Amino acid sequence: MKSTFAKVGFGFVLGSVVIGGVATAAGTFSGANVVKACVDNKTNAIYATTTGTCPVTRTLVTLGAPPTTTSSNTTITSTTSLNPIVQKVAPAVVTVTVTTTNGGATGSGSILQTNATSSYIITNNHVIADAVSGGTVSVELDNGQETSATIVGRDIAYDLAVLKINLGNLPTLTIGDSSALNIGDQVIAFGSPLGLDRTVTSGIVSALNRPVTTGTTGAESYVDAIQTDAAINPGNSGGALTDSQGRIVGVNSAIASLSSGSGSIGLGFSIPINEAKRVFDEIIKTGHSTRPVLGVYFDTTFTGKGAKISSLATPSPAGTAGIPAGSIVTDIDGTKIPDQTAAIVKIRSYVPGTTVKVTVTLPTGGSKTFSVTLGSAVSN
Repeated sequence: MKSTFAKVGFGFVLGSVVIGGVATAAGTFSGANVVKACVDNKTNAIYATTTGTCPVTRTLVTLGAPPTTTSSNTTITSTTSLNPIVQKVAPAVVTVTVTTTNGGATGSGSILQTNATSSYIITNNHVIADAVSGGTVSVELDNGQETSATIVGRDIAYDLAVLKINLGNLPTLTIGDSSALNIGDQVIAFGSPLGLDRTVTSGIVSALNRPVTTGTTGAESYVDAIQTDAAINPGNSGGALTDSQGRIVGVNSAIASLSSGSGSIGLGFSIPINEAKRVFDEIIKTGHSTRPVLGVYFDTTFTGKGAKISSLATPSPAGTAGIPAGSIVTDIDGTKIPDQTAAIVKIRSYVPGTTVKVTVTLPTGGSKTFSVTLGSAVSN
């Protein structure tokens, strides 16, 4: 049976799971939701704690417990039970099963659109990729009903795919706004980790705009990710990450792991729904999606800070704006760019046609900011 575990980047593991034996399960929802966190005594910023302790400059609080006042008079509040949210969201979350001649794997998905005769589900491309060459895809609804699914389209660059099932008038998820998330906001992960369907875990937003890459050379996915400490394990891929009101704000995609095949260590990553919904809508409308284009090739051997442009494409939005080859991109719309991965991820987060401010160190020295209107290309 083919393993779907794969190392990506610095220990990132794609989140689908081989059908068969079950390893340690993700923490399932048990009613009273509690998350330990540390609040900085000066800035009031919230930080996750994996040990349940905090340094002397921060105060330990419990999210999900009664209101607690910190030494800086910051009050942290949260609901004591997420059950109403679970009841609202769970009917629109599905288990996705892929069967191939070499075995199979499971992942998760979310119903975002439905009509009288059919429904559309968003999931990760890596969940269904093995079915593209002769495999089959089936979906199990929250009520246990199973049905076959067809792949409407997929986008390797964003690690997203859209499935269609011939069942109509199904529950759908309410779309949230991932750009409105803040570090410390409560989030809930839904899916089927390790084949355990209808699993719910919760946590907080640990970081935003985290550059994450998955996939293989030539077929990479670049994610401007939401980082969360909600337990996400192999099999959660494609499932929903929701806010505290049950609105989908992300598509669970990858985890960081200390070793190949190990489970959650509190570092999960989700594709922001604002990014994913655009791809979802385009695939339903046209069968494919688009991606924004800066029109440059980066120097992969460059080891300094920033992303060095080795040459310009033809045509090139960057070249049209006046950026010369040899420039080093250091900032895009106020986001510092430490390397080429961060540059690609940041550009991919925009809608094609968006005008962005790109700051570079010129080959002749000095810094200059250019206004670039991003081009558009059919995504892979």
